[in-house]
Amino acid sequence: MPRAYDYIVVGSGIAGLFTALHAREHGTVLIITKGNLEDNNSRWAQGGIAAAVGPDDSPEVHMEDTLQAGAGLCDPEAVRVLVTEGPQRIADLIRLGVAFDTLHGEIALAREGAHSRARVLHAGGDATGAYMEMTLAGSVRGGRVHILEQTMVTRILVDEESGFATGVEVMDSRTGARETYTGRHIVLATGGAGRLFRYTTNPEVATGDGVALAFQAGAQVMDMEFFQFHPTALRLPGAPPFLISEAVRGEGGRLCTPDGHPFMQDYHPQGDLAPRDVVARAILAEMQKAGSPYVLLDLTHLPAQRIASRFPTIYRTCLHYGLDITRQPIPVAPAAHYMMGGVKTDLWGQTTIPHLYACGECACVGVHGANRLASNSLLETVVFSHRVVRHTLGEGAGEPPHQRPEAVFCLEPREVPCADIPPLTLVALQDLMWQKVGLVRDGEGLLWACRVLAAWERTLPRPVERYSQELANMVTVGRLMAESALRRTESRGAHYRTDFPSPNPAWEKHLVLVHYKGDAPCGP
Repeated sequence: MPRAYDYIVVGSGIAGLFTALHAREHGTVLIITKGNLEDNNSRWAQGGIAAAVGPDDSPEVHMEDTLQAGAGLCDPEAVRVLVTEGPQRIADLIRLGVAFDTLHGEIALAREGAHSRARVLHAGGDATGAYMEMTLAGSVRGGRVHILEQTMVTRILVDEESGFATGVEVMDSRTGARETYTGRHIVLATGGAGRLFRYTTNPEVATGDGVALAFQAGAQVMDMEFFQFHPTALRLPGAPPFLISEAVRGEGGRLCTPDGHPFMQDYHPQGDLAPRDVVARAILAEMQKAGSPYVLLDLTHLPAQRIASRFPTIYRTCLHYGLDITRQPIPVAPAAHYMMGGVKTDLWGQTTIPHLYACGECACVGVHGANRLASNSLLETVVFSHRVVRHTLGEGAGEPPHQRPEAVFCLEPREVPCADIPPLTLVALQDLMWQKVGLVRDGEGLLWACRVLAAWERTLPRPVERYSQELANMVTVGRLMAESALRRTESRGAHYRTDFPSPNPAWEKHLVLVHYKGDAPCGP
């Protein structure tokens, strides 16, 4: 296998695969993935991909819905790019062979929470991510892309003189053997970080690797305090948390207390289709009132055949655990789902390190703001991964730097207590993040989390295999989240603090974290 490439793509989810498929038309491409090509977060996406392709829809209406959901923190120019280029990328996916569901010969469109139109495309009912990922992976395996599986990137190489990203250091996930590869363009497409939390809809690969790599290389990260907790994950004894798509409520599913009372109209005019942060906190409040580990999502009033055909994956999974959702309500509770912050990029996916790009969930271009609109995530992956390749070919090079309101902080060394720091284990990390940096936060808990994470960070040994590398990455990303949440002294979207329960207009800006360099200014 060659050691030098035009494009090195880190990650094999939809963002990485879509990047590679377009990049192979313009140079040599290497995909590096820590598992197999098909091991990624994208394949678990159920809800679908949103785009203004319906006759009663438009990019302008899609943009309005996205801005409304983002709680005042979406970047309008980034959203404009997302909604205007989205329909073109849907056409690309269809040309590549993605078979979206149809009804009477037309692409079927569903409505989900906080959307004012039916604009969500699905494939395989509730298996959209899997269908997209399998189609793209098949095209990538078809040729003209080198694939390096079972390999973790441990470091991004940056030239000291030019400041450009020039390659990557990698480690064999099984043996620990290390190699280096050079590339003209390095693209991070490593997905999210849901495994930081005790309860998550994400698979085991979602450990925040790209954010940790970029930050350690000197890139800036943004909006790390905004992590979306999906309101409805299966909560059954003996069953792992499993996403119960928002589309279930879009189809008519109702959230009820354990004794059967529908409660969402008590919290928001849109009821069960309210924004995700509102629904998640409402569920948590009802769980606390009832002293119950779950609430119920009831579909039993819908035709059984409609449920089984519209949600085949959910139906089969629940049936495997002894639950027939056509006859019994589903016990659900919130779970960590989607990282809205990430590596800071411009509108072309370029990070603050030249020749280093990021796209997909590990990137933060500002389209989601403080609360992602359902099904915009898959659209973001294809829109901005396509723009990454266009930028490497010179498009957008003459544009002035993109401006947005920001507050910049350095991640400074932190004093830590000598006692009471628990030993670092994956379970200890997940418990800390769930309890102190989860759905509901406060300053005291966040400060404790920051101190514990800083102490763990200081004592981390050099990783020697995949597990230790992932754990080190999660400690870094966890600290970025906790420090950002501690600094944002308000509640906005998915970031909710009991000690600052209201939005503050002074915080209508993005929070950017940079590496501490000893003499650098560290923000206001």
